[in-house]
Amino acid sequence: MILYDARFALIKREKWPFSPPFKSTGDCPPSALLRPSMTLSLQDIERIAHLARIEISAGEAADVRVKLDAIFAMINELNAVDTTGIVPMSHAQDMTMPLRDDAVTEPDMRARYQPLAPLTEDGLYLVPRVVE
Repeated sequence: MILYDARFALIKREKWPFSPPFKSTGDCPPSALLRPSMTLSLQDIERIAHLARIEISAGEAADVRVKLDAIFAMINELNAVDTTGIVPMSHAQDMTMPLRDDAVTEPDMRARYQPLAPLTEDGLYLVPRVVE
């Protein structure tokens, strides 16, 4: 089982400021491998803003830090839920979309449109080359 945590894509450093929240173990549920919480420092926020080429003041960085901490807290709450044995769903409700029959519904108008085109050959429209 391989677990990936997107938080590591945010900050690229030679030394990590925290230990990885996962281990390479057998059939352990992901919720048991994650750390309880993660916080970013103001330096981390400023580095992320620099990488994103966003100018940010110290006050804005503090506000962003509070918001990101709230997001990480919510993610940790979701990760704490034991989902062992639950099948992933593609939709919130168990339903399928109705499909229509694959049938031609419009008449063939090629004979009508071909004479209007500037260039045609063997029933195909000829266009100038755009990409060399």
